[in-house]
Amino acid sequence: MIKKVDYLVIGSGIAGLTYALKVAEHGSVCVVTKSNEDESNTKYAQGGIAAVMYSPDSYDKHIADTLDAGAGMCNEEVVRMVITESTARIKELVEWGAKFDRKSTGEYDLAKEGGHSEHRILHHKDDTGFEIERALLEQLHKHPNIELLDHHFTIDILTQHHLGMEVNSRSTDTECYGAYILNLKSDRVETVLAKVTLMSTGGAGHVYATTTNPTIATGDGVAMVYRAKGRIENMEFFQFHPTSLYNPGEHPSFLISEAVRGFGGILKTLDRKEFMSKYDSRKDLAPRDIVARAIDNEMKLRGDDHVWLDCTHLEPDDFIRHFPNIYRKCLSLDIDISHDFIPVVPAAHYMCGGIWVDQQGRSSIKNLYAVGECSCTGLHGANRLASNSLLEAVVYAHRASIDAISVIKNRSWKEQLPDWDAEGTAHPEEMVLITQSLKEVQSIMSNYVGIVRSNLRLHRAFDRLEILYKENEALYQQTTVSPKLCELRNIINVAYLIIKQAMQRKESLGLHYNLDYHKT
Repeated sequence: MIKKVDYLVIGSGIAGLTYALKVAEHGSVCVVTKSNEDESNTKYAQGGIAAVMYSPDSYDKHIADTLDAGAGMCNEEVVRMVITESTARIKELVEWGAKFDRKSTGEYDLAKEGGHSEHRILHHKDDTGFEIERALLEQLHKHPNIELLDHHFTIDILTQHHLGMEVNSRSTDTECYGAYILNLKSDRVETVLAKVTLMSTGGAGHVYATTTNPTIATGDGVAMVYRAKGRIENMEFFQFHPTSLYNPGEHPSFLISEAVRGFGGILKTLDRKEFMSKYDSRKDLAPRDIVARAIDNEMKLRGDDHVWLDCTHLEPDDFIRHFPNIYRKCLSLDIDISHDFIPVVPAAHYMCGGIWVDQQGRSSIKNLYAVGECSCTGLHGANRLASNSLLEAVVYAHRASIDAISVIKNRSWKEQLPDWDAEGTAHPEEMVLITQSLKEVQSIMSNYVGIVRSNLRLHRAFDRLEILYKENEALYQQTTVSPKLCELRNIINVAYLIIKQAMQRKESLGLHYNLDYHKT
């Protein structure tokens, strides 16, 4: 089956939905997502979206905070562009129906998180992402030019390779014509041709054993673009959120928002002693890379499985009003925040690298844009400032839509593309190979390529992963395609990129902390 659309959007988070709503006025749009329509990293974003709204905050302050958190690796031009466009994009989300918490005066109730010098985080209690996703989907379903296909897994983007043409460099020599997409309802692979394609597939937290990301975060977009010879950058900078709820056996990990520390929560060792003052003058509100390493170090020094987050000194009713979901989750585990400490541990959270894009969201592959966590814009540098991710997504979705609209008239569908090669034999009993390989990859990455690394660990990880790569590629060639097999393939690709680019970085910087290069 061949389907033709003007705009193909792969992924249904804030980036993909914002872009889809904007381009839909200029052509047909097909949004595909591999799970439910609202299942995305956006949905689970608790803290909020950073933007300059009132004095004494200013664009210059937000820019300075972003550059400081990024450890000298941010593209300052990009930072200035995203921050100065923040207010307009927030107003647009509000016009689309997103409701952010306000004070009794009518002003937004802005929160403060680690690395921010001012209160500038717009939020909807502790489920901001869920609220934004709700509003965008509501708008999407009203638009006659948009078709949303849930439970459709994108296997690979279509390029010259599928026409039997050789592409010798990772540059604009490569063109994107659409994608091969597995319809999970019919188990058939469909060819979707598009004049313009947007990759908005989110993160890759499940490269690691412990993550706050939903199970769909398997790095699909980055892996697809890498296989298509696209440019991938800064994959060594993978952010670990300092405070996921320590509850062994729960996957993914439940996130205890950074806003809780912004609200006054204090990190303590198991003997109930504050420790962040030893690591940074900003204490619990230091940037995430510093806090995560501090927790990791305290756990290793003491041999503890977690640390405490103390909220017992806070006004309980205020806490419950601001963080109702966190309160309910803790209570379900017999943790009453009014007199119990919350056990927390770092967990893989956000991919700061990804598909390289320019300021219009264009990737190195012609007719292919990338927006959101799967992209690498230069905004985050070596460490993302809290709540800048949703902001980056809406700013770049806006800019990508403007560019895509301007070029669509000069684009046409590529004909004569072959149907998917359906050879391969299903072997349900071989699922054990997939599940076991996934555990091995996640164990390798967590133990050797986590918060703290070394050259020896990276080389060992590379050698182990090479074996898994060869085994899985052989399985992929001889087995009927399935989401679990494709996700494993993508996770292995992303793990390889993280390790390779970590090995190339001969310094400790931001989220990439290598014992062989750390400063003493």
